[in-house]
Amino acid sequence: MPRHFALCLLVLAASPALAADGAIELTDCRITAGPGFPGIDARCGTLARPLDPGNPEGDSIELSIAVVPALSLEPAPDPFVPVAGGPGQSTVDFYAAWFGAFERVRRHRDILLVDQRGTGDSARLTCDIDEDIVEGKYSTRQTLRVTRECLDKLPHDPRFFTTSVAVADLEAVRTGLGYGPLNIYGISYGTRVAQHYARRHPLSTRTVILDGVVPPQLPLGPDIAIESQRAIDSVFDRCESEPDCSARFPAVRDHFALLRERLADGALEVEMQNPVTGALESVEFGSEQFSAAVRLLLYNPRTIALLPLLIDAAASGNYAPLAAQFRLVATTVAESLAIGMHNAVVCTEDEPFIDWAAVDEAAIEKSYLGPLQLEAIRTMCSVWPAGVLDADLREPLATAAPVLLLSGEADPITPPAYAQLAAVDLNKAWLVTGRNQGHGLAAVGCMPRVISKFIAEAGLEDGDTSCIDDAFAMPFFVNFTGPMP
Repeated sequence: MPRHFALCLLVLAASPALAADGAIELTDCRITAGPGFPGIDARCGTLARPLDPGNPEGDSIELSIAVVPALSLEPAPDPFVPVAGGPGQSTVDFYAAWFGAFERVRRHRDILLVDQRGTGDSARLTCDIDEDIVEGKYSTRQTLRVTRECLDKLPHDPRFFTTSVAVADLEAVRTGLGYGPLNIYGISYGTRVAQHYARRHPLSTRTVILDGVVPPQLPLGPDIAIESQRAIDSVFDRCESEPDCSARFPAVRDHFALLRERLADGALEVEMQNPVTGALESVEFGSEQFSAAVRLLLYNPRTIALLPLLIDAAASGNYAPLAAQFRLVATTVAESLAIGMHNAVVCTEDEPFIDWAAVDEAAIEKSYLGPLQLEAIRTMCSVWPAGVLDADLREPLATAAPVLLLSGEADPITPPAYAQLAAVDLNKAWLVTGRNQGHGLAAVGCMPRVISKFIAEAGLEDGDTSCIDDAFAMPFFVNFTGPMP
């Protein structure tokens, strides 16, 4: 996830909820978004949970918990609970990177952070597999080999690291800390967790916010390449409609096609400066890296703004800027993702429910991503064990709780249509779409204020969300110094 918020020190406030139950002991700690970032004062602890929920006397794991206390001396009893995406990302890391979006909420409510089992410091399931396998770079034989090696090295049985088990964990944390019903916010895959928690624990759910919505009834995978192609086409359309971009990059669509054709003939050796260390290095840059770079850059308006410029430079023979951006974004994703937990979820909750006969193979083949990523998922899941799955996980959420659904018009993986699917059985729903925005709206424009009001009032009034229409979207860069003034 992007880490574009400057972190500052936060002042601890008293929190009666922490002392309401002695089941979970919390002590002073600091959380951070990573090396080089300041810390945030919090209260941290752990909760032992059965590895196998069907065998409570068997092996156990520890969940990592952090509470960032409310600024109010008399906080509301219902905390705000973010849930990170991936699947496989740490919620503590996510909040430490995005905390600025939720500071209005924290004025009156604690922020409860639980690293979902298999992520962060909660029995993290990781192994030595980089992003290349997910991007489809490996052959089928290689993918099977490294997947089996990963399974052999995991410290715990991955069958018990699914959404169905995670929502029971979250309810145990809530009761252990003595909190009232939760205001739960999920981003990307975290929206699946949020919906299932509300389904399984309706009396423990006060409000729900879904940001980058994953509808329960739709398995992720078959539409990834198609939606990403739609997203890059929308970038080209937008560039052609904006005078500065169209004048500077009149042939960006043709140049994109040229690069796809050129790199399909074989990878190039590209000399570039490592974007983290600054060291000069030679890297392989082929069609897989090109496709992955474009897909990852499409997630955020700030990196979307670079795409026409990076494509133009590469078409002219300067691949270094695009290769450097790929290295920077891909490294961040690989470091933040617990691949074992990711596979545990995907191979239990998504891949088994794909109707392979109905997959639009022609559209996938035409897309710039092609079928490699979907084939990699199918190959990995052919040997990965399916885990615990509640029978109702894939049903649309029907709840009396108010639900706010946030979508980015330019989101390359969870388009606004997904929010409409998720809202089909909701009693009280507000759907918000950000024009020219990407994956995740919580920090965009007026949305921190909207989110705060939604939680405070358990709903919104007409006109409360119209402010998103004026949200800033980064203009396209016309050169490496930035957009036109």
